[in-house]
Amino acid sequence: MAQLLRRIEGATLEQGQFWYSGRFFTMDITFLLNGESVSLRDVAPTVTLLDWLREERGLTGTKEGCNEGDCGACTVMVADVEGAKALNACILFLPQLHGKAVRTVEGLSGPDGGLHPVQSAMVDHHGSQCGFCTPGFVVSMAVAHLNGDTAHDDALAGNLCRCTGYAPIIRAAQAAEQAPVPDWLEPAKGFRMPQQPAPLDMAPDSADALADALLRTPDATLIAGATDVGLWVTKGLRDLGPVLFLGRCTDLQQIEETEDGLRIGAAVTMDRMLLAMRDRHPSYAEMIRRYGSAQVRAAATIGGNVANGSPIGDNPPALIALDARLHLRCGQDRRVMAIEDFFIAYGQQDRAPGEFVEAITIPVQKDRLRVYKLSKRFDQDISAVCGAFSITVEDDIVTAARIAFGGMAGIPKRASHVERALVGKPWSDATLASTQDAWEEDFAPMTDMRASAGYRLDSARNMLRRYFLEDRGEAVSVLEVTP
Repeated sequence: MAQLLRRIEGATLEQGQFWYSGRFFTMDITFLLNGESVSLRDVAPTVTLLDWLREERGLTGTKEGCNEGDCGACTVMVADVEGAKALNACILFLPQLHGKAVRTVEGLSGPDGGLHPVQSAMVDHHGSQCGFCTPGFVVSMAVAHLNGDTAHDDALAGNLCRCTGYAPIIRAAQAAEQAPVPDWLEPAKGFRMPQQPAPLDMAPDSADALADALLRTPDATLIAGATDVGLWVTKGLRDLGPVLFLGRCTDLQQIEETEDGLRIGAAVTMDRMLLAMRDRHPSYAEMIRRYGSAQVRAAATIGGNVANGSPIGDNPPALIALDARLHLRCGQDRRVMAIEDFFIAYGQQDRAPGEFVEAITIPVQKDRLRVYKLSKRFDQDISAVCGAFSITVEDDIVTAARIAFGGMAGIPKRASHVERALVGKPWSDATLASTQDAWEEDFAPMTDMRASAGYRLDSARNMLRRYFLEDRGEAVSVLEVTP
């Protein structure tokens, strides 16, 4: 097993040891598994829950499909004081479970073998054929059932089935809605560990502790949700070197409303970000709903999405259009910058060694934001182009414009020439037409498997027209078909 046993410099490491820069790193963790306490010693930081469940515990109901958090076959229930969530075990590292409770598909049935209501409903409504994906579906359904979530399409968007089709599975979820939560799962709603788990050397419990740890080990990899870093291990087979887990930094998980705007801690998960944006900027919230499954949104953090600097990350264009500010910290030194200034070039951000993203602030403003995500698959797909527009119009004259794109350059990038071509002009078809040449001054997109350069430029231009038509009250939904 590659992650549990490694040969480094000709020496065989003991199970759980992790070698980096002349020393070993291991961790001791405690969590509940299907209701029973588990204490593990000398755990390598990047052992995934999926591998451990299958290879060390023989709990093979949790399946490996894509091994990158897309198919949902590995879904497990993870509960803590905040409640229960569905998460992908394939990119969930064991130390992220410290002080939490895990239930696999084997733990959904009762002590006497009685089925969970969603399991019974899946049988009654013929929701399974080959059965490979079924455990993940059942766990996702059980989490939604526990939380009273009846938005089944959203709850199950992260679970793929190529045999049965979704109709009988959705019917099963609907049939189980009114069934009571089984007694053996009720404690997950108010979960408490039997005793306070011991602190972890590689898991600081505050932003201050994190800042100190990064001063000592500035090249450490920060792990919050691991929805991106997890793939470095499972797909890239990378040794991460020293790591710091951020799950215990509760002060980085706060959303604070001030007179000037909203301050969002870097470790705020995307499901909470969606809720925060739903009333303020609903178009942004809808994009968040589309770009990640329930499992991904429950783990991924806003700070991680920004800090990795991906040119196809969907949050930065929206944040740039909202004139957001990025708060960076190194030790006790802090600095604030416009978020578009953070991205320098492909793979390069304005972040010094030992510096980390502490928060993002979004100023109070009238909602003029529209975010348009273009992808081959409507839900849960990487964008070919993601455009974010916030254009202010007064007396039919454009007085301000902030437009940003992902997928159009090596970084998330603002369309500054297009903005200048709009501001001070009438809000009209003629003005839109006058921006034609400005697009190529701003962007020289690449051609790849998702889209050609020409298609990307045409799509970006069309997104501006879509914003214009939507602002004029015309129907623009790509999900509505009219004769």
